[in-house]
Amino acid sequence: MRLGIDLGGTKIHLGLEENGLITRQTRELLTEKDNLESTLSQIKSYIRPYLHERLSGIGIGVPSVVDTSKGVVYNVTNIPSWECVPLKAILESEFGLPVEVNNDVNCFVLGEYRYGKATPFTNVVGMSIGTGLGSGLILDGRLYIGQNCGAGEIGLLPYLDQNIEYYASGNFFPVTYNISALEAYQQACEGKASALAQWEEFGKHIGKAVLAVLYAYDPQAIVFGGSISKAFPYFRESMLFHMQEFIYPESLKKLQLLISDDELMPILGAAALIETP
Repeated sequence: MRLGIDLGGTKIHLGLEENGLITRQTRELLTEKDNLESTLSQIKSYIRPYLHERLSGIGIGVPSVVDTSKGVVYNVTNIPSWECVPLKAILESEFGLPVEVNNDVNCFVLGEYRYGKATPFTNVVGMSIGTGLGSGLILDGRLYIGQNCGAGEIGLLPYLDQNIEYYASGNFFPVTYNISALEAYQQACEGKASALAQWEEFGKHIGKAVLAVLYAYDPQAIVFGGSISKAFPYFRESMLFHMQEFIYPESLKKLQLLISDDELMPILGAAALIETP
């Protein structure tokens, strides 16, 4: 029995995992984010109801760079007070249990690889498309994080006048069309022509992001997650069209494109950070 935690900028999602299933879960808002001690107290209070004599450890995914050996997180996205937090040491001292900390998108792809749509593959890239664009890597059947837990961040590669993330994330819609991604999605669902054209343009940029993934990692599969992946039907064709620029067409034919449909994958992946006996 392991506790998986997905820590976001506005919420915390906790789930108790047993035999690959989440048997209990809660979502809580994260408040007073400008105060480190307050946020840590909140997290501890959310964990306590999950303490159980059979709990073997706690795994946490955070939207930041992590020193995974020490469990220190740096500059957590949208939590300004978390500049350098020894989260592993703090929680192990509090609860007397093993704690492992990793990047949230790494947890997402690990969850999909262990329990979700990516289980048939050994080389997988997870792309989480939301406010930003994050990527996680399973290479030769193992989670690969690089030297500083920054491997796979293709969203930060230079692209046009900015970087890939600037255009291939939810950020694209307000900066380009002065509309939120949610509004663009709702209007596309209603069949509004301007919104459909916006998603077509977005698909071009996602296609370029996928090309970067293909050239860098040559995976068997890419699994898309995050809030923007729900709009996949509206940018799929444009994305596929621009992916045809890939110089190795036979490789492209083998590529599997998957859409995550289980919001539990990040907490399942976080729980999987704790090795079972």
